[in-house]
Amino acid sequence: MKKIEIFDPAMCCSTGVCGPSIDPNLTRVASAVYSLEQKGVDIKRFNLANEPAAFAENETVNQVLQEKGADALPVTLLDGKVVKVGEYPTNEEFAEWLEVSAEELTQKPRVRVSVKLD
Repeated sequence: MKKIEIFDPAMCCSTGVCGPSIDPNLTRVASAVYSLEQKGVDIKRFNLANEPAAFAENETVNQVLQEKGADALPVTLLDGKVVKVGEYPTNEEFAEWLEVSAEELTQKPRVRVSVKLD
C-alpha cells in the first residue's frame, strides 16, 4: 500500500476554516485526506507548529527545508520520495498516485448530532 505524508507549514489548523478567512484549498485538502483515511489509505499530515520533531526527524523533508527554507512548505512525500513542494497536491494528483477516482476525494465528514426532545 502506498503512503502519503504531507508536511504543512506552521498554521493554527489544517482545515482552512480558522482565522480571519477560509482557505478553500486547505478545506479541499482536508476533505481529500479525510476521504482517503476512510478508505484505509496510509496518509498523514504534520503541522510544523504542532509537530516540529516530525520535520526534524524526516531526512528528506529536513533536506528540502535546508535547501529551500520554510517557503518550500507544504512538502508532500509519496512512499518517502518528494512528489510536490511549495503547494498542496490536487485531487487529480492524489487520485493518480493512489489509483482512485478524483470524485472519491470529495467526501465530507459527517457529523452526527443527537437532539434530546423532552
